[in-house]
Amino acid sequence: MKALVCEAYGPVENLVYRDLPDPVPGAGEILVAVRAIGVNFTDGLLVEGKYQARPPCPFAPGSEVSGDVIALGAGVNDFKVGDRVLSLTTRFGAYAEKIALPATAANKLPPFMNYDQGAALLGATGTAHHALRQRGRLQAGETLVVLGAAGGTGCAAVQIGKAIGARVIAVCSSDEKIAFAKAQGADEGINYSREDLNQAIKRLTDGRGADVVYDAVGGDAFDACSRAMAWDGRLLIVGFASGRIPTLPVNLTLVKGYAVIGVFWGAFTEKEPAAHAANMRELFGWIETGQVKPVIDAVFPLRDGIAAIKKVTGRDVMGKVIVKP
Repeated sequence: MKALVCEAYGPVENLVYRDLPDPVPGAGEILVAVRAIGVNFTDGLLVEGKYQARPPCPFAPGSEVSGDVIALGAGVNDFKVGDRVLSLTTRFGAYAEKIALPATAANKLPPFMNYDQGAALLGATGTAHHALRQRGRLQAGETLVVLGAAGGTGCAAVQIGKAIGARVIAVCSSDEKIAFAKAQGADEGINYSREDLNQAIKRLTDGRGADVVYDAVGGDAFDACSRAMAWDGRLLIVGFASGRIPTLPVNLTLVKGYAVIGVFWGAFTEKEPAAHAANMRELFGWIETGQVKPVIDAVFPLRDGIAAIKKVTGRDVMGKVIVKP
C-alpha cells in the first residue's frame, strides 16, 4: 500500500510517499480501507520529534481516519465487512491507504455523514466538545472566548458553544477569519492584530471578563486572556499553535478566582470511555440536526500530504484540512 512515511525525525518536507507492507488485522482489530484522513497541527509536531509520543521510525503519521471495513480480526463481532467507520488511531499510521485499528476505537459512520466529515470530526470537534463539556463546564448564557476561532478545533468550539447556548466571542488574526467564525455562529469577533485582546474582551463583557476561554494558541494570546477572566472563569489549555508555551503568573488566579485547566482529549477517550461514548452520541445528534457541522477548508491527495500538513501548521486554514488516498 502507499503511505506518507516518516523515515527519520526532522522537517515535514522530509516525509516520503512510498510503499509499506499491507497491515494485517490482529485479534480484536478491523482492517480499514482509508477514504479520508484528518490533518491536525500535532501531525507536524510528531514528525519533527516535538510531540510527547515518539514512535519508532519508519512510521506513517496521522491520528484520525474514516473508511470502509475490509477485513476482521478474530473476535470482532460489532462490525462487518463493508461497514463505514470513523476512528482515532492508537499507533498513528493514518497517512496510508489501509490501517488496522482496534475495533473498540472505531465508531460506525452515521448515514447522514460523508467520509470527509467523519475524518474531520474526531480530533478537532471531539477535543472542543470534551473541553467545553467536561473541562470547561460551559453553561447556557455564559460568555465563551475562542482563540484561533477560524481553525479546525476553534471553528468546532464556536459551533459547540452555540449549541450549548453560550455567547461566543471569536478571536482571529484577520477580518476574513472573523467573518468566517461569525458564519459558524460567533456573536462577536476580535481581530487581535489590531486590537488589544485583554481590553477588547473586557469591553465586550462590560468589564466582567470571560467565563470560559478556549485556548489552542498560547503565546501572547494566553497572556492577554489570563488578565481578562471573570470570577470563577475557566481558562482551557488546548494547544500552542503560536509556537510559544506561555507561563502563568499564578497570583492572577488567586486574585481573580479562576481556574486554568488542561485539555487532553486522547487521554480522556481512554480513561473515561463511557463519557466519551456519551459525547459522541451528543455530537452525532447535533450533526444530524445541523447545529454542528465539520467544515472542510481543503482536500489534498495523500501524495501531497506534506502541503496539507504545512497548510495547517502555517495557520493558513479556515476549518479542517483533509487528505485522501
